[in-house]
Amino acid sequence: MPERRTRIPIALAIVSMVAACQNAPLRPADIVKLPSMPPAAHLPYGPDPNQFADLRLPDGRGPFPVVVVIHGGCWAEYADVTYTVNLATALTRQGWATWNLEYRRVHQEGGGWPGTFLDAARGIDALREAAKKYPLDTVRVVAIGHSAGGQLALWDSARPRLPKDSAVYVADPLHLRGAVSIGGIPDMRAFAENAKGPCDGRHIRVMGGPPTEHPDRYAQVSPAEFLPLGVPQVLIWGEKDTVAPHSLFAPYEEKAKAGGDSVTSVVVPAAGHHDLMSSELPAYQVLVEQIRRLLGR
Repeated sequence: MPERRTRIPIALAIVSMVAACQNAPLRPADIVKLPSMPPAAHLPYGPDPNQFADLRLPDGRGPFPVVVVIHGGCWAEYADVTYTVNLATALTRQGWATWNLEYRRVHQEGGGWPGTFLDAARGIDALREAAKKYPLDTVRVVAIGHSAGGQLALWDSARPRLPKDSAVYVADPLHLRGAVSIGGIPDMRAFAENAKGPCDGRHIRVMGGPPTEHPDRYAQVSPAEFLPLGVPQVLIWGEKDTVAPHSLFAPYEEKAKAGGDSVTSVVVPAAGHHDLMSSELPAYQVLVEQIRRLLGR
């Protein structure tokens, strides 16, 4: 299917531009302070304290479609699961169950290569076990991720193509209806070679070294190297994002389109990297619309 590139409606664009003129771009600390509600359950998928997901359930009987929410933070200490609590809360109020996923990061024991990626895989697959107790529709699951979490969301949708001898292979991956990258990293090599280096080398550490030293590792987790993914993708970008700029990953979109993937690319006017994660700013309505489309309603 052809690539779709979208601009948000003019009214939302005006709101976003006005907000940008009146306020500085949001920071991670601003996002963490936004309103949220506690989870219905805190469910481990491994023995480490950082291997868990927080499940939130909407009102009703279910079974509910599931939105897996994956935080970013350069695969390191810049962010944790608290960064995505506001977004998970807001999406739950849309009528979806949310699975706010935590994982071991490069600064933690067991994180880095391959632990960080195995956690993202096993954390999503753990939905099957959770569905034995909670009203979850595991046939209708979408993964969304911000920044580094965008890489994990896209990669999780591509896992069925991993060879069995891969260090990040997990058998029988849960099928995803689609993946949403929010200011994400769809091409690990391009990001590693970006001269600005917004992650201060943490994106290199999580891989154990640069692409020249570990080309096989980048080939196993970079979404760009799995194209076509065969799963619908939504790429949401902030016009003012300097951490993961849209321009850096334009070749990814072109390659995905050429391979026949269904790709919707949305540019949010005047939005910075963290503005994309507030449920109180225009990008949120764009996200809801795209998730609803992927889930089929």
